Amino acid sequence: MATLPALDGVTHRFVELPGLRMHVAEAGSGPPVLLLHGFPQHWWEWRKVVPDLAQDHHLICPDLRGAGWTAAPAGGYTREQLLADVLALLDALDVERVDLVSHDFGSILGFALCLEHPDRVGSHLTFGAGHPFVRFHPRMLGVLWRLWFQEVIATPGLGPWALRSGRLPRHLLRSPTVPDAWSDEDVELFVAPLRDRARARAGSALYRNVILGEVGRISRGVYRGAHLSTSTVVLYGADDEAGLPLELLGGYEGCADDLRQELVAGAGHFVADERPDAIVDHARALFASPG
Repeated sequence: MATLPALDGVTHRFVELPGLRMHVAEAGSGPPVLLLHGFPQHWWEWRKVVPDLAQDHHLICPDLRGAGWTAAPAGGYTREQLLADVLALLDALDVERVDLVSHDFGSILGFALCLEHPDRVGSHLTFGAGHPFVRFHPRMLGVLWRLWFQEVIATPGLGPWALRSGRLPRHLLRSPTVPDAWSDEDVELFVAPLRDRARARAGSALYRNVILGEVGRISRGVYRGAHLSTSTVVLYGADDEAGLPLELLGGYEGCADDLRQELVAGAGHFVADERPDAIVDHARALFASPG
């Protein structure tokens, strides 16, 4: 693996969890905040958020199973096991309750944590994936073609090859984003781990089981009887090529006590890279509110 990139104020440790050696980057002091990255990223996704948010919070930024500097075992790439990893990490760090920031497939785990273990979460800021209560609308078909890469990555054999080649992860990072959101060095830090066969297989399994699996759960209405008590803000990049109008992203009414949705101008899918100020401002406001 490549050497860990340096960021002022950030320390690193490796935590032994059941069946997994997990890398965790930490910064700051104060109330704990858990940050769950998306794909194809790892803890470095938060490099622009950490300096400001760590001024008044203890930030916990793990590399999830198969990502970054965390181990990439052959199995365990399911929603249930990834959630178990997160809970085991909190227990290992002796952290009872956190505020939460999540992105992309990290949002799937974030909502799972809020729904299944609401006592462990104060508030939840999420972006890049949406909430699990959304209902299908025919107008959604107009953007589905933009998600062609999901089936490619999820396909055994093809998916790991496409990730190892570097072209597909570079496309995911470059195409939808603000041009100056990251340097060539940043992109290389995200692409490099996927050249490892085990991590490429992990990424494919993640898409197959967790991401597309979640699409299936939502489409089957699995969450329609669930109740979200966690105060939650869902952000969408206004320039996200695969984004949908907010009026199509309802369905949470009656399922959530306090869920708000907002667009972020000047951002696509990777809001933490494109508009870190928006992440910090929304996080501070949400985490400071009662409840």
